[in-house]
Amino acid sequence: MPTLNVNGQMRTVNAAPETPLLWVLRDSLQMTGTKYGCGQALCGACTVHVDGEPTRSCVLPLSAVEGKKITTIEAIDTQKVGQAVQAAWQKLDVVQCGYCQSGQVMSAVALLTVNQKPSDADIDAAMSGNVCRCATYQRIRAAIHEAAQALTAPITSRTASNIQEG
Repeated sequence: MPTLNVNGQMRTVNAAPETPLLWVLRDSLQMTGTKYGCGQALCGACTVHVDGEPTRSCVLPLSAVEGKKITTIEAIDTQKVGQAVQAAWQKLDVVQCGYCQSGQVMSAVALLTVNQKPSDADIDAAMSGNVCRCATYQRIRAAIHEAAQALTAPITSRTASNIQEG
């Protein structure tokens, strides 16, 4: 039986090597924050981080992630960047229906982890694989800018209480 490192915990699962990671997360590990959208890696709803890279879990076989670090939406708030993105999402009321948002947040966190001062073009490129049927793209972009600003602002007691060091 394969053992996976999911959100910093080693988890043994009973699944075939070709089983998509999405179904292992949702069905075997009961982690339902990662969503099924298209099953073809086209919409981004199933985005997780594998060794820090945003990855579409709906087409990623279990055999490809053994020995790698998997981070899901359930643990993204344990990271400073994840906290900033989630705070910005809430502050700017990004979510409409919410279905795509876990994938959107995961992609935004991956972007801001490597680029804390992204341009609109950087954001558009990083988020291009994430589809939002409610078309909240402008609010998503604004929230990414808001999170970036929070991450690069001098630490004050106000920002320190909102974003914990991590």
